[in-house]
Amino acid sequence: MSLTDLLSPSDIAAALRDCQAPDSFSPKKFFQISGMSKKSSSQLKEIFRILDNDQSGFIEEDELKYFLQRFEGGARVLTSSETKTFLAAADHDGDGKIGAEGINYFKYR
Repeated sequence: MSLTDLLSPSDIAAALRDCQAPDSFSPKKFFQISGMSKKSSSQLKEIFRILDNDQSGFIEEDELKYFLQRFEGGARVLTSSETKTFLAAADHDGDGKIGAEGINYFKYR
């Protein structure tokens, strides 16, 4: 399964266009524009599984900086500031990584 099986390619493109400039990425806005905020918890878990590059069950900071590239290979890398902000928003237990439940956080914000 790919992200385009769960999200519209045009919505993904619009979300990526919205955050092309460094330090313009907002997880909440990205989730809204891409359509992720409208997905069920089970669909978000499937999206999370796709985004979890090493299939560890978590998205660590090193993986998170390549978050946009998981949607489109040519997308930019998140800046250090964006990565830290995203991680802080979704890392509920402070262990330095995001579990599937962290992604659900953006659905309800």
